Amino acid sequence: MVRLGQTANLRGAGDVRVIAGTAKGTPLRAVPGMNTRPTADKVKEAIFSMIGPYFDGGHALDLFAGTGGLGIEALSRGADRAVFIDADRRAVGVIRRNAEAARVADRAEIHLSTAERALRILAKRGAAFRYVFLDPPYRMKTADRLMAEMEVRGMLEDGAIVVVEHEADHLYPETVGGLRRRRLATYGETAVSIYHYIQAADAAEEDSDERS
Repeated sequence: MVRLGQTANLRGAGDVRVIAGTAKGTPLRAVPGMNTRPTADKVKEAIFSMIGPYFDGGHALDLFAGTGGLGIEALSRGADRAVFIDADRRAVGVIRRNAEAARVADRAEIHLSTAERALRILAKRGAAFRYVFLDPPYRMKTADRLMAEMEVRGMLEDGAIVVVEHEADHLYPETVGGLRRRRLATYGETAVSIYHYIQAADAAEEDSDERS
C-alpha cells in the first residue's frame, strides 16, 4: 500500500503491461511518437492498490486514454465495461490492439474524440461511471474543470472514484463540488490525486458526523 506523500523513483520501470487480474502480464503497445506518456507500471500498481485492488463490476471511463492502460487494467481487475477516449487517431488504434491482446475488447468502447466533446455525447446517453481516470497532458491543467462538468452532467455514481495523474508541482483543489481528495501520492515528477464523489445529501450527513 502506498502511503500519503510517498515518493518513488520510476527510472527503468520497464515495458508497460497489465499488472493483475484476468489479463495479468499482457504487454501493452505504446503509441508511436513522443506525444503520449503512458502511466508507468509502478504508478499504475500504486493507483490500483489505493482504489482496489479488485472490483466487483462497475463502469470505467479512461479519458485521455493514450495506450488504454488504465482502463484495461480496470477491466482486468473486474470492472464490467470501460469507455476509452482519445483525440489522437494513432492512440485509438493502439487502444483497440491492446484491448484485443488483453481479451477485453468485448467490454471496451473506444472513441476518437476530444474529452469535452466525449463528455457531452456520453452525458446525452445517460452514461454514469464508478471509476474515472484522468491523465491529460501535463500542459493541460484542466482535470478539476472536467470533474466539475461530469458532476453537473450527472455522470458520476454516488461513491465514484476519480483518479487524476498530474505533475507533482501542480496541486489541484482538495474539493471540486461534491468530489473530495482522499489521497495524494507523488512518484518522482508524477503525482496522483484520488477523489471520491459523494452526492449532496450524503455529503451533508458525512459533514454532520465529522462535526459530532
